[in-house]
Amino acid sequence: MMRRWYAVMLMVVLFPMLVFGRSQSRPYYQSHFPPEEFKARWNKIFDKIGPQAVAIVQGAPQVGGFIYPRQTNEFYYLCGVETPQSYLILDGRTRRVTLVLPPRNPRLESAEGRVLSAEDAELAKQLTGADEVLSTSAMTAEWLRQFLGRPAPMIYTPMAPAEGAAQSRGELLAAQASIALDYWDGRPSREAHFVGLLRTRFPQVEVRDLSPILDELRSVKSPREIALIRRASQLAGLGLIEAMKATRPGVYEYQLDAVARYVFLVHGARLEGYRSIVASGTANIWNIHYYRNLDQLKEGDLVLMDYAPDYGYYTSDVARMWPVSGRFSPWQRELLQFVLEYRKAILARIRPGVTVQTIMDEAKVAMGEVFRRTQFSKPIYERAARRLVETGGGVFSHPVGMAVHDVGTYTRDVLKPGQVFSIDPQLRVPEENLYLRYEDVVVVTETGVENFTDFLPSELDDIEKLVGRGGLLQVAPPVSEDELRRLSEPNRRTANRAAEKATPADRTARGANEHREDKHFSLLDSSSPQAPEVESPGDASIWTGSRRRSISDHWIPRDFACAVMSGGEPD
Repeated sequence: MMRRWYAVMLMVVLFPMLVFGRSQSRPYYQSHFPPEEFKARWNKIFDKIGPQAVAIVQGAPQVGGFIYPRQTNEFYYLCGVETPQSYLILDGRTRRVTLVLPPRNPRLESAEGRVLSAEDAELAKQLTGADEVLSTSAMTAEWLRQFLGRPAPMIYTPMAPAEGAAQSRGELLAAQASIALDYWDGRPSREAHFVGLLRTRFPQVEVRDLSPILDELRSVKSPREIALIRRASQLAGLGLIEAMKATRPGVYEYQLDAVARYVFLVHGARLEGYRSIVASGTANIWNIHYYRNLDQLKEGDLVLMDYAPDYGYYTSDVARMWPVSGRFSPWQRELLQFVLEYRKAILARIRPGVTVQTIMDEAKVAMGEVFRRTQFSKPIYERAARRLVETGGGVFSHPVGMAVHDVGTYTRDVLKPGQVFSIDPQLRVPEENLYLRYEDVVVVTETGVENFTDFLPSELDDIEKLVGRGGLLQVAPPVSEDELRRLSEPNRRTANRAAEKATPADRTARGANEHREDKHFSLLDSSSPQAPEVESPGDASIWTGSRRRSISDHWIPRDFACAVMSGGEPD
């Protein structure tokens, strides 16, 4: 009896200590940006709003399910804090910044881990550079009224929709318009609701839009931002290479999505920058944002793949086309080669201090020689090619950054170092429902341009060398329907119990030879997969179960392999 009493008392003493110790673990906070970078951004906002204004930025709400929590781009851009229901107040009168955090949520933290809260005030100031940290429970209308004082300053707050995971402003605006037109919905956006609250509670205060100021700041990327976009682009390129190698007739579009997603996640990406486009065949490719990815690849068809990860809140936008059979047909080669030539003409002329139109005009002159040496097989193909060069065909596409279709603009003035955007020449032949394109993401440098995915094969012969060579999908193929059905059979359960008792030597003797010969393994087998020995250039596989990790010397510099394969920060 006494022994039981001591055991109970020991648990009474130790349990609070265990809970307290666990709850006091350090809150998570990003490591890509130091407080100095946030302070530089705040100072630019102070300069824009002036000494008689205050900016208030609302963070993301708490997620309503088991989706990956992600802060809004604008809030993360200004402080790096991911805690939901947070606010940031930038006082132009004093040039001081107040970070408003919610109180500790023990229930949420017990399930998901520590996040910065109002109780972490000193730590939050150290990490972000904020001057003050306040609890949202104290941020009442009365407190804000006293904070504003008299005469009341103007309040700036973002009025454009805040981008979250895999979101871009254009799509958000379209979605909000759809809600507004719904007779049985019609609710305002979260941003409009916040603006309405400010105007209702402080009718004497003028409320202005902060979004144009934030857009202008975000349109030119810092070196740290560029490093993250570079890494996202590298992973996007490696994912496409792996998809090319896995391509064979009979493979499904979603399986190419899967191997690219594996490359993203195994290198530290947490989310995808946008839903993947893996379109095979003319009908699917013609739908430029095709997303179902359900069809089976067929001999003679092309594949268009456009996919990139979200790496540290930054993404890329990369696309290639390749033949399912591994060989371009004559018409495919004819049209894609022309798109490639135009892409080269544009990339060679991007530099700071000139306008987009100047570059397009220069490229148009250079394409005269290409037209002279190209024999088009059909008049409609030549008309499509000339239309591409005359109009640009979307070659200078959207900005890229925290969103795949990022905010800001780069086409209204001369190009500036630090501007990042996609180069996406698109050739359309509507008479045959043909849509062909390349897409890369570039940054304007002090002297020219850097193509983040210059290592990714673009020449048609190089693409053909990769297609169908076999990759992760062939190393670890999906379990067959017959195997899945057998999982529920009694004899399968018996076999599983027997397999659990088998020694490693038994399993090796039973299956290792087949794995070495076929270069794959079953997901239902406990034996280690055997990685094929790759000798030819162009291999960018990360073979499961093998120490061999080879990156093409031809397409990827040797020092890049170390950067990509390491677990460190972007260079």
